[in-house]
Amino acid sequence: MSKMCEICGKKPATGNNVSHAHNKTRRRWLPNLQKIRVATEHGNKAMKVCTRCIRSGAIVKPVAAKAS
Repeated sequence: MSKMCEICGKKPATGNNVSHAHNKTRRRWLPNLQKIRVATEHGNKAMKVCTRCIRSGAIVKPVAAKAS
């Protein structure tokens, strides 16, 4: 499974760690992905979604079943 948001397509970003001596080593910043259940037109589905999509309302969480 990739480290990518299934809604917006956000992926890991790359860059350098820079030390005080200005030495550079490569590094990656990973997106903050959460595995949550999402209500779709075909039913509920578990998806990897970034927290920005969750917070902005780009997804709709399923309604919980009422216990009797």
